[in-house]
Amino acid sequence: MGWLIDPKSKKVEIYRQGKEIEILESPETVSGEDVLPGFELDLNKIW
Repeated sequence: MGWLIDPKSKKVEIYRQGKEIEILESPETVSGEDVLPGFELDLNKIW
């Protein structure tokens, strides 16, 4: 899993193996899902 965070457009692209790219617009947080259980990144500090 990988995140591409664009602070100018406030978009996050989430890349997962074998899946389509997911694009989030202005999310407050993103989670580590099953790759990093319990991890959550607060994007309000970046925006």
